Amino acid sequence: MPQIEEAQPKYLQIAHYIRDQILRGDLRPGDEVPSERQLAADWKVSRPTAARSLEALSHQGLVEKRQGSGTYVRSLEVNRRARELYGRARQTGKIYTPGEYAVITSAGWMEAPDYVAEALGLVKDLRAVHRRRVTNNQDGPITLSTSWFAPDVGQRAPKLLEPERIQEGTLMYVEKMTGRQGSYAEDRMCARGATEEEAGDLQLESGSSVLVVHHVVFDLQDRPLEFAEATYPPHRWAFEQGYPLT
Repeated sequence: MPQIEEAQPKYLQIAHYIRDQILRGDLRPGDEVPSERQLAADWKVSRPTAARSLEALSHQGLVEKRQGSGTYVRSLEVNRRARELYGRARQTGKIYTPGEYAVITSAGWMEAPDYVAEALGLVKDLRAVHRRRVTNNQDGPITLSTSWFAPDVGQRAPKLLEPERIQEGTLMYVEKMTGRQGSYAEDRMCARGATEEEAGDLQLESGSSVLVVHHVVFDLQDRPLEFAEATYPPHRWAFEQGYPLT
């Protein structure tokens, strides 16, 4: 059993241990994960605590419970672009590839829309820090994205309020300033008609369709750290995924 920071609740220690096994490939899609009974015995915790750890893994999209059978590792469908951007920032300190550049169109405090407030868990103080940017390459706009952060993050990471590029990437900067580390992310996506503002920023005709992705990053304590809304123009490949046929 690994050495894990004791400040974490026990159910999160268990969930993170299994999550790491899944991400390393020790547990593969379709493999059964330990049952509540086995986890309770192995980690010397109650059954409800063991059940909560499996619920956390399910919430992260890593496992699925099959009625009367057990809990199994899910096939992982990822936003490859988001994962590559984050991985590139960790390895090189730069978030964009050669030829790509971002223009920050606005930054600062703003009252969060309802769906942003819900994603960030805002209750009383609905103000949030936003950073809106258009990423381009030689062929034109690649994506329009807005990142949102809760007030406590904005207070501890003042560069978020400035309409200037953050060299190491926004999330890496937030991690450094707050001491909170991104642990996992959830993506939801849909296609819809572009708003007039989106059409203008992405150089689209009025009424064009776009792909919209809502991306939430959670920290090691399962607290939302960043909410991002990305809008992709048509005729650009936003996501790629390879998978085995057997």
